[in-house]
Amino acid sequence: MGAMDSVDLQGIVAFVHAVEAGSFTAAGERLHVTKSAIGKSVARLEQRLGIRLLNRTTRSLNPTSEGASYYEACVRALAEIEAGQALLASRRQIPSGRLRVDVPLAFGRRCVAPVLFGISSRFPELTIEISFNDRRVDLIEEGIDVAVRMGDLDDSLSLAARRIYAQRSAICAAPAYLEKHGRPQSIDDLASHSVIGYGREGVVHPWTMRNANGHLTTFVPKARLVLGHGEPMLDAALAGCGITFLPTWLAAESLRRGELEMVLSDCLVENIVVHAIWPVTRALTPKVRVVVDALVDHFSAPPWDAA
Repeated sequence: MGAMDSVDLQGIVAFVHAVEAGSFTAAGERLHVTKSAIGKSVARLEQRLGIRLLNRTTRSLNPTSEGASYYEACVRALAEIEAGQALLASRRQIPSGRLRVDVPLAFGRRCVAPVLFGISSRFPELTIEISFNDRRVDLIEEGIDVAVRMGDLDDSLSLAARRIYAQRSAICAAPAYLEKHGRPQSIDDLASHSVIGYGREGVVHPWTMRNANGHLTTFVPKARLVLGHGEPMLDAALAGCGITFLPTWLAAESLRRGELEMVLSDCLVENIVVHAIWPVTRALTPKVRVVVDALVDHFSAPPWDAA
């Protein structure tokens, strides 16, 4: 082995994750080991190299100038190793190892998770960890392999993306509400109705809808009930609390059963694009590719958008 005898990959991996995570604790959580184990690995690496790689305080952990240079070299080396492993795996075409996926809360649970469950059943060598978030996670910082993101993408050169779905939405309400309060005939009529809006931190999200001329327009509802999650919005509409704007993946079953009715227009409006994204710094390994391809296939003709 020669000079390679002195290389401790475990220590290098611990060091890289410590730099990226900003603490031994966070690095340990990524690697599923204790904070102490990370600290000891890095200390042994420093001892072997004869140089301090990290400046440690009770509140922060930062690389020294030498540590920053060594980190860059380690990242390049690990990327080469990962690329080699990806090449071998791609030849086998068997997704394996640990795959971390981040998805939105309601959409992820209802629409994405079943796809991932199917992948898990098909590939027993693959371990999938799914996190559910409505915040935009930093894939590289948090060690996420692939994420499903709704809405506009950040202008980031570090992420690759593939469009998987265009969400369609409709204005709807429960029949009991419409019978009691009447059916609005125009956008202006909504001012006299109870509206259920989606919003967070004091900001109510606008609706993309068609006006009387059939043109798309943006409408900011004066909502009497503002909820920060889609599923409670559906519950509120079913309870007769008012008129709301719901995506078909959430409302389709209630519309089919007659528990909700579309109002103002029978036309669905595409209002949000959904992408699968992953770090470009990592090779598109079989485990990432199988997820992206499965999502594209599944959302090409989702059952809730039928008819």
